[in-house]
Amino acid sequence: MTTLPNLAPQGAITDVAGIEVGHFTDTRRPTGCTVVLARQGAIAGADVRGAAPGTREIDLLAPANLVERVHAVMLAGGSAWGLDAAGGAMRWLEEQGIGLEVGPARIPIVPAAVLFDLYLGDPKIRPDVAAGHAACAAASSLRPEEGSVGAGTGALVGKLYGAGRAMKGGVGTASLRAGGFTVGAIVACNAMGDVIDPATGQVVAGARREDGRTLLDTRRALLAGEPHQRLVQAANTSIGVVATDAVLTKAQASRLATAAHDGLARSITPAHTMLDGDTLFALGTGASGRPAEMVLLSTLAAEAVAIATVRAVRAARGVRIGDMHIPAVAELA
Repeated sequence: MTTLPNLAPQGAITDVAGIEVGHFTDTRRPTGCTVVLARQGAIAGADVRGAAPGTREIDLLAPANLVERVHAVMLAGGSAWGLDAAGGAMRWLEEQGIGLEVGPARIPIVPAAVLFDLYLGDPKIRPDVAAGHAACAAASSLRPEEGSVGAGTGALVGKLYGAGRAMKGGVGTASLRAGGFTVGAIVACNAMGDVIDPATGQVVAGARREDGRTLLDTRRALLAGEPHQRLVQAANTSIGVVATDAVLTKAQASRLATAAHDGLARSITPAHTMLDGDTLFALGTGASGRPAEMVLLSTLAAEAVAIATVRAVRAARGVRIGDMHIPAVAELA
């Protein structure tokens, strides 16, 4: 795992008992996928708040529907093409004998969400079945690598004034403990908006001014009426997973995913736009054996998501594709 200066660990989603994470990072262009595994199954919910999502198996997570447990969640680059990576996770889980028993078959349940990272390099290179399988094979309960890896490899943030003035996004993770519960989050941040540190209210990464070295502050620019570029539809999206060791019902898992979006709203401005497909999943492993205290869990989930989102950009590395250089936070510090 890469050690990043001035970025001390703040926990990880793998601190939740029963959760593993694996990345696949494509070396041919900046893209990849990240899997969150729950081999024993986890009660799951999801909430889509962006208007341009790319998802798979979301409907089955509705509280009124039959299936309660999932065995993995796949987060991927590659826009809609990246949904193929979930098939690789299904194949790997089947090889391990993991899945929902349905008559003579065992069917792994793998919801997925994708982000658009096709600005960088050859868009015909995107996560596929082999990439999803490789991410699962690499999964462990160790602290996952952050930054420009997995689903965050090709992520950008601050694109409202053009991709050429954007900054590098990435993957971040965090966890918190309180009241006998652990809640963790992992977020792949590819927002149209800027990333804000909720602790200070300052922009951490986002749209740059024309000098390329200073941050514009998208919120203030919009409020001042500064015209922005006409954007490519659905070319953004932040996706992630929150997990807890609490015993959840399916309805509680759904509500936890909803509450976790508060963390995106605190750390991304603007969030949940018509041009983002912001989607969060929630998993309950039940490993603590303790029934959920939803006010506490919701507070922890939102906080963990906000921290993970900020870490995603702080850990990212800059990238150069042809004549375009997309800097990371460390390069502008």
